[in-house]
Amino acid sequence: MPVDFLGIATTSNASETQAPTTAPFDLRYLERIVRAHEDNGWTRVLFAYGSSGPEPSVLAAHAAARLDSIELLLAHRPNVSYPTFAAKSFATLDQLSGGRLSVHFITGGNDHEQQREGDTLTKDQRYARTQEYIQIVKKAWTSAEPFDHDGEYYQFRDFVLDAKAVDGRSPTISFGGSSDAAYRVGAAEADIYAVWGEPLDRTAEQIARIRREAIAAGRTTPPRIHAAFRPIIAPTEELAWEKAHRVLGAIEARKAAAGGVLSRRHPIDKPENAGSQRLLEIAAEGDRFDSVLWTAPAKATGGAGNSNALVGTPEQVAEALLAYYDLGVSVISARGYDLLDDAIDFGRYVIPLVREGVAARDAARTAA
Repeated sequence: MPVDFLGIATTSNASETQAPTTAPFDLRYLERIVRAHEDNGWTRVLFAYGSSGPEPSVLAAHAAARLDSIELLLAHRPNVSYPTFAAKSFATLDQLSGGRLSVHFITGGNDHEQQREGDTLTKDQRYARTQEYIQIVKKAWTSAEPFDHDGEYYQFRDFVLDAKAVDGRSPTISFGGSSDAAYRVGAAEADIYAVWGEPLDRTAEQIARIRREAIAAGRTTPPRIHAAFRPIIAPTEELAWEKAHRVLGAIEARKAAAGGVLSRRHPIDKPENAGSQRLLEIAAEGDRFDSVLWTAPAKATGGAGNSNALVGTPEQVAEALLAYYDLGVSVISARGYDLLDDAIDFGRYVIPLVREGVAARDAARTAA
């Protein structure tokens, strides 16, 4: 099966290891980093969402107008717009990009962050709303006739979307989470289910859970699986680990300078979302798992999002990613700590090796 690679699109070079040296909103940097992904073998880039950040759909439209082939993954929170409006926005952006849009729906794992934009629902209510929202968006994309909707969170009459996506397609929907509610909703509705990078055995458990939930929802084809990592690569294993410890030192230094926190939106000691809790539980068991998985960055950041690293030579990291592919992972997110240079290096030195390994595995299966 094909393997896709997801990078990040952003308007500054800030990361856990460094304060921004660009302007806070630098369109030239956005164009540079997206082009770096397009020129180095990546499939798509994520336009992330945060309550205080730039509006990602506008950034995606800007990138679509300036780059020809890179696909666009737009992060979207259902609390910020009505689903009929969102369906129109997504279809319009898909047309502007020539059919390159995918949408990642974010239910929200932090109550305080959600409340910044007026969302006061409980976590379970948010998941129920997200499922209803996705179902409306899907119907708007595919329905040729006006339809009514009377749901728990949305009610409307006689809606039809005239401006469909390119060739009447439905853009790919991705979804993530590690709670019971997340597994249930995402497995029922998503084309791609995203998990954070965990040891192989825990990833296999999550994949099995997602597939069981998909069957329970009546699906014959489960979602593709997306796993996210922080690659730290160098020409030798020794140099890679030296680089890794410099990364960890920079994270700890920034955290200390900020009074023990990296983000006002993500408390280090008590994350609310199940995914971060899982990462911290794994980190408490040890720093290293399997061949090259390193959990120290997750521990240092409080499991803040995608934070487990893969440390080694390009060949070692590629082999580790192929082990995840063998489990069923076919979308790989890999965001470095030096956003631009790491995207170039990963694209040049790791992506070709993974694609070669996938092609060899697929050829062997076909022959068998």
